[in-house]
Amino acid sequence: MLGRININVSAIDYDNTSKALEHQLMLLEEMVHGKEDFVMTDSEFAFGWHFFVVSVNKSLVEKLVDQMGLDFDRLKGKGMEKKFLTWLSSKLEGKTSRFKLAIKEEMESSKYGIF
Repeated sequence: MLGRININVSAIDYDNTSKALEHQLMLLEEMVHGKEDFVMTDSEFAFGWHFFVVSVNKSLVEKLVDQMGLDFDRLKGKGMEKKFLTWLSSKLEGKTSRFKLAIKEEMESSKYGIF
């Protein structure tokens, strides 16, 4: 999908994590005047974890970058997508139990050798 950032989410507690993610992304939409800029899949449960995907319009992230300016550039990570993951993770910390975020396309690349 062109124009979207697909994020793989791994969570111990699907309900709390998905609600916290949805709440944070809705706050982001409100902050930058976005509307319907993200979608979330249902979860699949395996190995004690829930796995699901959040797809965010790049335009929403670009508006965040414009609004944050240099503060966004200071975030950890290479590129807009990684910096956005850092920003999103920091906003979710303490609001939900264990979770992990990763760029879907990177997880499916051969560099990890698991897919």
